[in-house]
Amino acid sequence: MSRYDSNPFEEEEVNPLSDPAVRKGGGQSNYGGGAFYTTNPGSVPPATSRLSPLPPEPYDRGATIDIPLNSTKDLKAKEKELQAKEAELKRREQELKRREDSIARAGIVIEEKNWPPYFPIIHHDISNEIPIHLQKMLYVAFTTLLGLVLCLLWNIIAVTTAWIKGEGPTIWFLAIIYFISGVPGGYVMWYRPLYRAMRTDSALKFGWFFLFYLIHIGFCIFAAVAPPIIFKGKSLAGILPAIDLLGQHALVGIFYFIGFALFTVESLLSIWVIQQVYMYFRGSGKAAEIKREAATRTMMAAL
Repeated sequence: MSRYDSNPFEEEEVNPLSDPAVRKGGGQSNYGGGAFYTTNPGSVPPATSRLSPLPPEPYDRGATIDIPLNSTKDLKAKEKELQAKEAELKRREQELKRREDSIARAGIVIEEKNWPPYFPIIHHDISNEIPIHLQKMLYVAFTTLLGLVLCLLWNIIAVTTAWIKGEGPTIWFLAIIYFISGVPGGYVMWYRPLYRAMRTDSALKFGWFFLFYLIHIGFCIFAAVAPPIIFKGKSLAGILPAIDLLGQHALVGIFYFIGFALFTVESLLSIWVIQQVYMYFRGSGKAAEIKREAATRTMMAAL
């Protein structure tokens, strides 16, 4: 044994070519390197190998595919229903158009309520429906309608003060009746016929207006004077009861004088309106036309 022995931890050098198995295998080593030690690397399939595809499923030419027939029937039913609804809508549209054409041929205008704007109760559109040369005249006529409302409303106030001062409740009920009948009556009897006469240029409407507007003027003149015919005239705030009450109750007399002034202004404006309408009526030849219409109606009634 030598002084210095060889390293016991030194690996023994082995010549792989000295192994007869290696020499028989054509120089291929049975040891695989890398992180995993294998004794026979030839038994591991390479990484690039592919899996064999699955065999195709057998195809049966005689097999049938079940298609739900109920869904097809539902679609056809819905289609028929939609076609029926479409036909109904077309029919209604044609019916509506036919009615509108009939109304237009008859000269009937569908009036939509638009006045007053905050609570529409009547149709009123002078600027769009009345010829421009007649608008001023109709505006003043509409002012007389509003003036009538103001006169009858103030008449209620004046008569109420007289009732409080001991004149009795009968005159107050009469004042209420004047207001309830006078305001809608004025609109229906003379203002609406005048509005339609100027819009459609109807001679018959003009004649209707003249008849009832004369009654309106007569009532305003009568109310401004208030003669002691009905309940001593105190149911209307005119000049005569104002003079009578001024000596007894000064406040009631003043209220009646204000009513007299309102009825007087209303009468003057109404006279101006009927003069202007009559001048237009004569100048446009409507007087002769209304005579022909009256004669035609008389002959038709006689036949």
